[in-house]
Amino acid sequence: MRALVIGLDCVPPVLAFERWAEAMPNLQALRARGRSGPLRSTSPPITVPAWACMTTGRDPGQLGLYGFRNMPPERGYDLRLARSDDVPFKRVWELVGDAGHRVAALFVPPSNPPRPVNGVALGCFLTAPGAPWAFPRALEASLEARFGRFRPDVHDFRGGDEARILNELDAMTAQHFAIARAIQHDERPELMMMVAIGPDRLHHAFWHHLDPESPAYRPGNRWEVEARAYYARLDAEVGRLVRAADDDTLVLVVSDHGARAMQGAVAVNEHLKAHGWQAWRREPAGPTPLRQVVDWSRTRAWAEGGYYARVFVNLEGREPRGIVAPQDYERARAELTALFSSVPGPEGPLPARVDRPEAVYRGTRGEPPDLMVYFDDLTHRAVGTVGHGQVLTAHDDRGVDGCNHAFDGIYVAAGPGVVPGATPADILDVTPTLLAAFGLRRPPGMQGASWLARAP
Repeated sequence: MRALVIGLDCVPPVLAFERWAEAMPNLQALRARGRSGPLRSTSPPITVPAWACMTTGRDPGQLGLYGFRNMPPERGYDLRLARSDDVPFKRVWELVGDAGHRVAALFVPPSNPPRPVNGVALGCFLTAPGAPWAFPRALEASLEARFGRFRPDVHDFRGGDEARILNELDAMTAQHFAIARAIQHDERPELMMMVAIGPDRLHHAFWHHLDPESPAYRPGNRWEVEARAYYARLDAEVGRLVRAADDDTLVLVVSDHGARAMQGAVAVNEHLKAHGWQAWRREPAGPTPLRQVVDWSRTRAWAEGGYYARVFVNLEGREPRGIVAPQDYERARAELTALFSSVPGPEGPLPARVDRPEAVYRGTRGEPPDLMVYFDDLTHRAVGTVGHGQVLTAHDDRGVDGCNHAFDGIYVAAGPGVVPGATPADILDVTPTLLAAFGLRRPPGMQGASWLARAP
């Protein structure tokens, strides 16, 4: 038995299955002989928790991963970038490798640094310059000799220089797939999984050029044509990997989340200050990190920006300078829930979903936020900086970006045991499907269901 998993970060059904389906004949051929549909992502639908959840069968609360950055155990007011050792469960290639099968895990976030496996592992886009990016470590030199300097990501993909971004994007994508083909050929792994981060970078840099729902969209513009051509090149790379696999290979093509037009953003800390939850030492002249101006001694709550808002109560005994008494904690959460349910929008209150982590996850490992806020079904992102002079803003505070994430990605499954059809599925189904393909039982606590006709 062999399995090949190709991850296409951020690819949504509306492009891969609808508008640009003709540009992706290899993907459509897989759909024709297998099973496919929208793949429901995690809450939040963010790259780091989503890929980790997909490859463990655990939700973000079980993993303790709530975004790219997370609150460290020692608490404080600064989040820490996620690392591979923050994933507390074995990932699917580790489980399959432990059973004696040779595996390859390539560029799957978070894999900084790559953990030892029964085979080969390569780092993801989070790899810092000079940091280890291959296991075994000796593989780095041989791969760079064949394929050039490792390109973990596109530099400054929100910088607005579309021509430069597209050139780097093409070079990175070509390199990653060339490495994957080489490892597929040379190592003959029984399970190989790779993730292409390129589509995500394309969407963040170009979405306002390609989505008619974007306020900045202009029909027939050059970058819409270029983006569709990138999808065609991506599909050709998928086809080359699939053709190199034998007929008994289970093939999965999956994305961790989708994409949609960003209609605006909510300056969450501006909203908190306006309603008396925060105090600042000075009024910033322009967009400024909250920590440069906040007065923690008079601040009851603060929020982190991103695709959704993470709201934290400045709790006495938990935060270094907490002022909210423990007996007032639940009342504070209730008041904050009401506050974020009534953010003023252009036509009345902006719809918002406010979740309590313990209510949406099977468990809450690590240091979860006190509240999780999704604005208008992710049409609006959260901005954590202050000094905007208003609660609603038009743009991302990190650079040019017309894209927010969406809850539905894609999946396509073809090969031995796949039950054909077109039906929605869940991101947590991927690991149970792969374990079933190798005849392995799922560990206790794993969620999701296999897509195969029979499972042990």
